[in-house]
Amino acid sequence: MRLRNVAAAAAAAVVTLAGCGTAADDAAPGTATHSPGGHFPVTVNGVTVDDEPARIISLAPTATEMLFAIGAGNQVVAVDEYSNFPETAPTSELSGFNPNIEAVAGYDPDLVVLSSFGDSLVPQLDALSIPAFITADDPADLDDVYQQILDLGELTGRTDEAPALVERMTSEIAKTTAEAPERETPLTYYIEIDDTYWTYTPNSIIGSLFRQAGLENIAEDESTAATQLSAEAIIEANPDVIFLINTDFGVTAQTVAQRPGWAEIAAVRAGNIVELDPDMASRWGPRLPDLLAHVVAATANLP
Repeated sequence: MRLRNVAAAAAAAVVTLAGCGTAADDAAPGTATHSPGGHFPVTVNGVTVDDEPARIISLAPTATEMLFAIGAGNQVVAVDEYSNFPETAPTSELSGFNPNIEAVAGYDPDLVVLSSFGDSLVPQLDALSIPAFITADDPADLDDVYQQILDLGELTGRTDEAPALVERMTSEIAKTTAEAPERETPLTYYIEIDDTYWTYTPNSIIGSLFRQAGLENIAEDESTAATQLSAEAIIEANPDVIFLINTDFGVTAQTVAQRPGWAEIAAVRAGNIVELDPDMASRWGPRLPDLLAHVVAATANLP
């Protein structure tokens, strides 16, 4: 599920999300086991797929992007309502938040990929002998992201393409990081998920990625991926840069500058309010290098 939706749900109650499988075995997290005779059957994190899946359903936008990026797009028969990238993804009315077993089973899938929001569906899929793989919603760093890609590569038979994608992402991020200006004092930033001041913490994938760009998060809570700040706390922290990922909801640099007291924030005074692509900044898939490149370019000339 998109990180923006994760945080929106957290606005009501902070949820601890964890990946799980459809059955328990001795495979360690992030490892795959195969039969001696070939690639399949394969078991990843307790989920066993007997043959290369030809009818995959993805109920998580990030997983959808990963599946298509590793070349498994032609194996995907349906994706959830929020999976809008790539454009060729077969978007449907399936819900990743409240998945319906009849609707999912109607596609006759041989693998369902979902997020922790949909883990209530797993026992029902188990009863139908449909493998279900959960991608955790709270990756803390890039290694977690890369592992998700590799796991999906194992499950879909894309064991060459998945490592190649990880290698490309690693190379692009390293190149962008090397091009980021070196500063004696890191720029501080606030990234806004919604206008009730939910934000990502240093313990989120955003926090990990932006740290590589030489930026320092004003949020101090490292016990969760997202937290809610107050307007007073943001004003007092006085960030050098403000990133917005809620522009789909009418929030702009202009509306932020008009908030009471915000005109005194360094980022507002200097006009350093950066509007990010909401989807790209709220998912942790193959477009992370593009997000980092945009952030570095937007902050490169700041003192």
